[in-house]
Amino acid sequence: MYRRTILCFRGQDTLNAFQRGMCCLMRRYVSVRSEHDIKNFIRDNTEIVSAQSLTPEISLRLFTPTCRFWTERPESWPFPDPYWAIYWPGGQALARYLLNNPEVSGGRKVLDLGCGCGASAIAAKLTGASLVVANDIDPIAAVATKMNCELNNLDPLPCVTDNIIGSKPDDWDLILLGDMFYDEDLADHLHKWLQTCITTHGTQVLIGDPGRAQFEGHDIRKLLHKLSRFELPDSVKDENYGLTNSTVWCYNYKPDL
Repeated sequence: MYRRTILCFRGQDTLNAFQRGMCCLMRRYVSVRSEHDIKNFIRDNTEIVSAQSLTPEISLRLFTPTCRFWTERPESWPFPDPYWAIYWPGGQALARYLLNNPEVSGGRKVLDLGCGCGASAIAAKLTGASLVVANDIDPIAAVATKMNCELNNLDPLPCVTDNIIGSKPDDWDLILLGDMFYDEDLADHLHKWLQTCITTHGTQVLIGDPGRAQFEGHDIRKLLHKLSRFELPDSVKDENYGLTNSTVWCYNYKPDL
């Protein structure tokens, strides 16, 4: 199944799968389409889902067994791989944590880095963040995030599609990262950039991850403090190769003075 193909990129053998899948990630667009056309394509090929996640109060357009591309071959998909069409367990934990603790994002400037479907950004806005920006290098994810905002009675959030990792950081109060540590090189770049954000602006960093090897074995893991752990719903466990829990971590990096 196509959804299983995508899931393997962030599964237990992620690094090799990521390398094998680069040809798919770099697939060119079949045609240049307007945002209106992309929205129609997403509506036609996803289903609105709210149950069977850690955040049933948030509705999202996702892949389900009733969707055409659930069983289609990967090469039939006309865009880069649709990570935005899956509600990843790290993102679920982050969104649940924010909804449970609205003071974490309330009144703050929040960046959802690698936003995917936009659930963490939506949770931050629902809990009173003064500004939320969603970032994902896939422009289709940006469109999906805006559509998911509308599903949850929110004005579309600003979405940035530049790769901002390594750039001069803005003065974010809070950065959210769900399921971003699926590749060792990416994890290294994230680690350095997040340290810069903290050193420059005192940014708080929250990370959601279900315990993938690339995360658990990385040096950043030594600098994290566990905030909360959530047991995943059975359907999410089945779809993520037996991962049973997802944890929210706080980055405790303190620069030498």
